Amino acid sequence: MRRYLRRWRSRTLLTASVVFVATAAYGQARAPVSFRMPKSYNPISAYSASEAPEPQLTNSPRLRQLIRDGKLSLSLADAIRLALENNLDIAIARYNLPIADMDILRTRAGGVFRGVNAGVVQGTPGGGVGGFGTGAPGAGAGGTTAGAGGAGAGASGLVQSTLGVGTPVASYDPAIVASIGAEHQTTPLANQRIYGVPLLQLNTGQANFGFSQAFATGSSIAFEFNNNRQTTNSPFFNLSPALGGMYRLSFQQQLLSGFGFGPNLRYLRIAKNNKKISDIAFKDQVIATVTQIENIYWDLVNAYEQSQVNEQSLAFAQQSLENARKQLQLESIPALEVTRAEAEVSKRDQDLTIARTSLQLQELLMKNALTKSLDDPVLESVTVVPTDTLQSAQVMPLSQAVEDLIRQAMQGRPELAESDVDLINRQISRKAARNALLPSLALAAFYGGSGLAGSLNPVYNVPGVPNSSNVPVDYRGALANAFNNTAPDYYIGLNLNIPIRNRVAKADQYRSELEYRQAELRREELRKQIRIEVRNAEYALQQTAARVEAARKARDLARRTFEITRKEQTLGAGSTYQTLAAQRDLALAELDLVTAMTVYEKAKVEVDRATGVTLEHNGIEIQDAISGTISDRRSAAP
Repeated sequence: MRRYLRRWRSRTLLTASVVFVATAAYGQARAPVSFRMPKSYNPISAYSASEAPEPQLTNSPRLRQLIRDGKLSLSLADAIRLALENNLDIAIARYNLPIADMDILRTRAGGVFRGVNAGVVQGTPGGGVGGFGTGAPGAGAGGTTAGAGGAGAGASGLVQSTLGVGTPVASYDPAIVASIGAEHQTTPLANQRIYGVPLLQLNTGQANFGFSQAFATGSSIAFEFNNNRQTTNSPFFNLSPALGGMYRLSFQQQLLSGFGFGPNLRYLRIAKNNKKISDIAFKDQVIATVTQIENIYWDLVNAYEQSQVNEQSLAFAQQSLENARKQLQLESIPALEVTRAEAEVSKRDQDLTIARTSLQLQELLMKNALTKSLDDPVLESVTVVPTDTLQSAQVMPLSQAVEDLIRQAMQGRPELAESDVDLINRQISRKAARNALLPSLALAAFYGGSGLAGSLNPVYNVPGVPNSSNVPVDYRGALANAFNNTAPDYYIGLNLNIPIRNRVAKADQYRSELEYRQAELRREELRKQIRIEVRNAEYALQQTAARVEAARKARDLARRTFEITRKEQTLGAGSTYQTLAAQRDLALAELDLVTAMTVYEKAKVEVDRATGVTLEHNGIEIQDAISGTISDRRSAAP
């Protein structure tokens, strides 16, 4: 019994492989919170509930460390680290990892897998994600949960209704059953000749025990041990009380349908593959979130630099207006020049208001993306200042040929890896469905014995005649007779079940073939889509690089024009209006350059996403993303 309990503990106490680490309020790290299923060497713990810790909604200490003088100074590397620690999309996706582990635990016992979610959580607003032909990145083939459209609908239009189809799988968890009770039964009789009493009273006590165990080979064993004690008021019963004991050891082995490890371990194998899908999907989630954070960051930089350009433009217009008013007092310029200058100030003040509110929105989107909670009043009041600028960015041509990028994408894109594992699952289901076509043929055997004991009814005690009963009088004797082979009971045989026409199994088998072929086509379609995404990202990078060069030349030309008109005005040859117009053209050229640089940076981000190298280029270890704690020794700088 002790050996069985040790084997049972090692089988059932599977632990989740993911540790979630939460931190307390700013500056104070809390001890790691584990979402592993608690270990226990007490068998009774299998019948008590295990509770997962509540989610920690406090922001990581890193956020407070970056706040200085009421400003959150933020580099792109800092933003990525904070997102890995605090972003709720990633935090939600982390739960899928231990959920997949619980599917493995369930299927080890013969239970049906419940499936895992392979989609990408996209609850964080801001920052467009995905290139040509994409919706939600990563929401492709490989998911094992039913999608919209009713039962049987899978991800990306794939049908998954036969995933795991096959013969029924018995529970591999051993079971002990027991039945102990006492019964008093009174039966009215119409004829007293049989039992000698008008009301037959039977007092029966029973104590029955059983054990059953199924195995992945398609075999099962069962052991029964039944005991009873019965007394009666009838004088014609041979024994009173009558004591009985019996045991039976049964064995059954499937020989055709349901034979072997293939059909009986399919749930476990699919669950392990789903665990791989869950791991890949989490990597896809991290890629999607990091891509989104990069896009939000460059949108923030764009809004910050546009606000600075508009501030400088308004300041120049206000200075020009003051100069024009002084010149008007000296009657050196007409009043119309002042009116034009006032109109220009009003227009640029409006542009600055729009730029500042846009900046405030981008700050809010950034703070939302990098935090678990926005309830901190300090966080709500701080301004976000990006430390990486667009002006320092260099336009660099791609160092790899597009075919090399495509090969890199075919190896690094999570969607393809998910699709490959999904095809393995479907292949497992195909084989199980073929096995389920076979008739059911089972070898069945049992061996047992029984014993009887009890005191002979006094009515049979005749003076001078020896007692003719050869049964023992106590339960110990009945138990000994049951196990000493004096009354054996054994059987061996075959049980055959042949379903005529077999239409249900035949339909499931061919349907699994169709779904497998459909998934193969989907995988090829995904490869084509990835190829197009990579080329589209490469084209976009080339186009935006050209746009940056054109915008930079236009900015330089506008700057020279402005300097010339300003010198002319200083020498008395130009007008305030001409200088303001030239400065406005310069501001527009600078804004256009900022926009072009932003689009270029986001195009580089899209190339990384399309080729599947986002994590490598940002120095991200997936284990850091799983734990939610980023080591300062590891650089996340792009």
